[in-house]
Amino acid sequence: MRNHEAIFPLLLAAFGSKSHVEKPLIKKCLNKIFISLPHLHLPPILALIPSLLNSDCAEIVCKSAEIVGAASLASFEMSKQIASEDVIVKRLISLLRNSERKIAIAACNAVLDLSAGSVGRQRLLEFGATENFIICFMQEFKSPAATVGLAAAMTLLKEDEHSILLLQGATTLINSSGIEHLQHIPKEVSENFLVLLRGLWGQVYKQMLYSTSSRCDQGNEFCVSNIRIYNLVESVFRLSINYGLHTESSDLEHVKKGIFGSGKDSIGSFLSEVWEVSPMVIRNASKDSLSQDGIFNPFLQYHGLREGTPSNLPSMLKCFTSCPAIASDELDILHVIEEIKSNLGYPIIYNQDIRVVKTQFGKREVHYFQEQRDSGCSISPHILRINDILGCEVAFREGYSIALRGMEFRYQTIAVIADGLASLFGQPSAGVNLYLTPSDSQGLARHTDDHCVFVCQLAGVKRWKVFPRPDSQLPRLYEPCHYLHDLEDESNEVHGYQQIVLKEGDVLYIPRGCPHEAITDVDNDENDTTTKFSLHMTLTIEIEPPFEWEGFIQVALYSWDKKHRTPQNKSKDYVQWSVHLLSVRLLRIAIKLIGNFDPAFQKACLVGAMPFSSDTASEQLQKNQRKTFGYLISRITSESKFSDAVSHLEATLNKNEDPFEHLRWMKYFIVEEEEKERLLNLSISSEDSRYMSGLLIQHRDIAEAAFMQVRSKFSHEVEFQHVELHYKMLLEKYRKVRKQYTNGMLSLHSALRNEPEFSLS
Repeated sequence: MRNHEAIFPLLLAAFGSKSHVEKPLIKKCLNKIFISLPHLHLPPILALIPSLLNSDCAEIVCKSAEIVGAASLASFEMSKQIASEDVIVKRLISLLRNSERKIAIAACNAVLDLSAGSVGRQRLLEFGATENFIICFMQEFKSPAATVGLAAAMTLLKEDEHSILLLQGATTLINSSGIEHLQHIPKEVSENFLVLLRGLWGQVYKQMLYSTSSRCDQGNEFCVSNIRIYNLVESVFRLSINYGLHTESSDLEHVKKGIFGSGKDSIGSFLSEVWEVSPMVIRNASKDSLSQDGIFNPFLQYHGLREGTPSNLPSMLKCFTSCPAIASDELDILHVIEEIKSNLGYPIIYNQDIRVVKTQFGKREVHYFQEQRDSGCSISPHILRINDILGCEVAFREGYSIALRGMEFRYQTIAVIADGLASLFGQPSAGVNLYLTPSDSQGLARHTDDHCVFVCQLAGVKRWKVFPRPDSQLPRLYEPCHYLHDLEDESNEVHGYQQIVLKEGDVLYIPRGCPHEAITDVDNDENDTTTKFSLHMTLTIEIEPPFEWEGFIQVALYSWDKKHRTPQNKSKDYVQWSVHLLSVRLLRIAIKLIGNFDPAFQKACLVGAMPFSSDTASEQLQKNQRKTFGYLISRITSESKFSDAVSHLEATLNKNEDPFEHLRWMKYFIVEEEEKERLLNLSISSEDSRYMSGLLIQHRDIAEAAFMQVRSKFSHEVEFQHVELHYKMLLEKYRKVRKQYTNGMLSLHSALRNEPEFSLS
């Protein structure tokens, strides 16, 4: 037995023997194999593993599973060899349900070791290991809420090795799954496990919230054994993303009525006369929304925010987890999760989720927690734990406003409002922020936003000043918000600004780019019982680049070019074809240059807006969309200049910048491998830029003529209906990912409130 190469023949002989020494000899051989693993030639041993895993001797089964696990971790090659053996993988998965506990534990360990490699994880997912882990774990808790209790379940998880391994295996594989694998988990199994996970997450979050640790990296804190908090949170998030991805028409009508009132054509006239043009007050529009069956009432009633001082503010904030931002052009929810998972599950983070602020002397913003730090108070610079949350109530009494971002990620009823509003305006998503301001106070200083807002006054009274836009240009999304401190002289404000007093039920629309500020200094009679503080929600509509009219025109150019990119075209002279591609690129730049100065290109495209209840309003909207499209095409025909586009291209390339950075979102149309490899992929390599520069130097006259021809043919041949199909396809991709993200966050938040608000039906 000194030579490890003799182990396999000896094991084979022992395995075939019928004598009483068979099992002891097999055990001895297996122990020797385990010790010699790094030096063994694995395939011969693998041939016997399936039979050994089927042995009636528990010790042989356990040691065989241990060998499989150790081999999986020994090297990448060994892991691949084991993963390729279907019989072994399937047998290990079946052993997870073994009634003998030590065998089940050994199988759990072996499967977890195998899952450490990418090939092993893939095979385990293919053979349904995730479902088996979940079912076995659920059997440990027949009815966790009723018979064990979550606190007891946590204690058991800390003490029971088998339960810990099952939970670790389930979360590991869930967090390694693609969308298809998650969908293949039986719905009942997924839902029951999710209920338990969310309960455990709620318990873990409370411990984290009350922690005195100043560390921000809570992912390094253990939940149970070696299961990290973010592993648990990510599993809850992943299992929740695909529920309820469609907007109900009844919800849409309910939201429309709650914001615009019950007028037959209220939203139609708003879109044609007011949208992105001027401020507008809709008196008592949301009065019905504050009634018993109104859109805001569930939230208000739940927190008791309409009467008296909002003393339950801390209880609300204690149930908030942070909502990390996602990249605006990210259309793969799994990639989103990979990007944000290390930040999932944090308590709320200052400046990301909450601001506690007041404006002094009409222009200087003061942040409560910044002031506290300046006073020497030891406060985490990012995460708000329980002491900080309690401090928010103190700050409110001292005149600070509480501004909360992302309410649509925290309450299902608010998410419905945001989704309905986004659908009405044909945008991927809408945001909802909450502002709670004490009496005689101003929260934010005067500023402009790069998005449109609907201010819905839910409690109290607030006085607004809204100024006209400084010019006709619409601020583009992601441009910095501007704080206007230069209007100190009251005489500068007299001309044109509106002063508006909002009362409960009123809605104020403020277009993007209009300076505004608000204060709760409205005088009341002594006998006036009006709530002294102000509570309002702002519904924000962010017009992302693909969904401005400039974006629609860029889609139109793609649609036209794709339609005319036939094999005959591609088989032309290489230089001629390259010049054509260059011309399309230059036209894209020309469209951008026109859009920088023409507000019509900057406006929101409403082609994807949901049909209204009024056929007349829908028909008028469609007519207006076609009219706008025609105007934009005419502007391209008359204003796009070859020389301007070339100058812009050369200037950006000289700065080592990508002239098509603003069109990164176009990659979601590029689906064919051939297109990805060509110039049409809209990314400029150094070799590509040299080639384009060479074309312009050597064939400038040809390039200019080709540009003029492309511009002319595009303007005359592009079809609105064909563009509309591509545009709506892109819109749906954006909407799906936004809803998946919202679903994941809603599930995390409803778990913290111990309520079934997040419905899985």
